[in-house]
Amino acid sequence: MKASVTWWDLTESTQTIESLRTYLRDEGVTPWESIKGLRLKFWVSDPVGNRWGAVMLWESDDFLDQPLPPHRAMELIGYAPTERVRFEVEATVEGVFSAVGLSGLGLAFSEH
Repeated sequence: MKASVTWWDLTESTQTIESLRTYLRDEGVTPWESIKGLRLKFWVSDPVGNRWGAVMLWESDDFLDQPLPPHRAMELIGYAPTERVRFEVEATVEGVFSAVGLSGLGLAFSEH
């Protein structure tokens, strides 16, 4: 398995965490639902550091061999990510939880 983390420092952008949250709710999440090999993608924000980004968990490197959704976030933010890193996943675990699935959870879907 592979993991990737992408961060933007929004200091130089006209976008805000709130505007990007609206983008996620309205259009940003859906294109990722049908991507082969993507086990999980979650978007994260750091209001104190004015940062926004995403963490993705992939079954393998095969995701590099397929077209991915257009990078609309980069277009909206106006520049490439401040940091993008890929990692090997050493181990995974799922704890005890009550929610059946993770899709549709988060601030983007709870604040409208």
